[in-house]
Amino acid sequence: MNYLNMTKRELELEYSKLNQDYKNYKNKNLKLDMSRGKPSSEQLDLSNNILRQEILNYNIDNLDIRNYGCLTGLESVKKLFSEVFETDTQNMLIGGNSSLNLMHDIIANSMLFSSSESKDCKPWKDYKKIKFLCPVPGYDRHFSICEKFGIEMINIKINSHGPDINKIEKLVSEDESIKGIWCVPKYSNPTGITYSDEIVRRLANLNPKAKDFKIFWDNAYAIHDIFDNPDKLLDIFEEAKKNNKQDMIYIFYSTSKITFPGSGISFLVASDNNLSRIKNWLAPQTIGFDKINQLRHLLFFKNSENIKNHMKKHAKILANKFLMVDQILTKNLSGTNLATWSKPAGGYFISLDTLDNCAKKVVNLCNEAGVIFTPAGSTFPYGNDPDDKNIRIAPTYPSIDELFTSIDLLCLCIKIISIEKLI
Repeated sequence: MNYLNMTKRELELEYSKLNQDYKNYKNKNLKLDMSRGKPSSEQLDLSNNILRQEILNYNIDNLDIRNYGCLTGLESVKKLFSEVFETDTQNMLIGGNSSLNLMHDIIANSMLFSSSESKDCKPWKDYKKIKFLCPVPGYDRHFSICEKFGIEMINIKINSHGPDINKIEKLVSEDESIKGIWCVPKYSNPTGITYSDEIVRRLANLNPKAKDFKIFWDNAYAIHDIFDNPDKLLDIFEEAKKNNKQDMIYIFYSTSKITFPGSGISFLVASDNNLSRIKNWLAPQTIGFDKINQLRHLLFFKNSENIKNHMKKHAKILANKFLMVDQILTKNLSGTNLATWSKPAGGYFISLDTLDNCAKKVVNLCNEAGVIFTPAGSTFPYGNDPDDKNIRIAPTYPSIDELFTSIDLLCLCIKIISIEKLI
């Protein structure tokens, strides 16, 4: 049923019926949370044995891991995960449980100290204004970091191939105050798209006016494939090295959605120059991150093949949920011309677009019925979606039954708010 072709009378009759369905939902007194992309308890259970590892030998890599030292992390753990992430241990640093923490610290230290070898570069705080490019819709926590430090954010529209690379190339070549760009390149949060090879190559070969420009490559979903024929992402670090531009790149990974978000390990891949600078930044604040937790991961997985098999177990749990969301959206909204949505092959999110100026009202209506979605606008800097149409769906945490109820209600609310707009 194409709602855009319905008469006013037809819309009014449909509106009356939908509102009765909505009242029925409100009477259920629901309390469901769809607001964050968290692993479900079933997923977390996959890693419970990591806490039961019997450590018989604390001397790893010629180091007693119970003691101080080893700022960049255990070499054995770097080797294990470098095989999975397909990167080089030489350029890897292992952090604490949060890659977001590494990103925040790099931004903070760049504000206080020079983030480049060039003598022409100053600490970012000494510039009158600094800016970051933000592909949108994007990850709200990236935007929160910029907002905290007073960094002006510039929206860059993202499509099925990646962010608008023509606009990026133009802006960074002309404006020295642009110091970086946020990227979630594989199964992007929330659209689920993966950057094409062309986009990756052109990003790796940017010619920014700012000599201290950095690409924050948050590869959070690097191995989070859900379906067969997963997306492939070109290695930006290797592409940058071809033209000696590796100093422009920071790459981040973590085990947050592989083992436990609250007690995983994070990884940074960076050039020799950048790693040297980062180690100097880290040295006054820590003598080393949690090496015993690094060893737990090593003992639990043992080899890269086991990590891949572990991720297949995650995929089996998530596939049913992502398929269900698509089926419910298709059943309720296909042919209505009221919404479009992504169909990612992996990651943690589905991105849905309503008609313009409807997303906030839809989310509020869902909230009033007891189902909490991520606030509309969160996928844009400053919480401001200029078209007020994007809604981030996080299918991972709820049970199948809760997910069915939540998405069915979402579809109902989209119809109600859309009819209000059309009438």
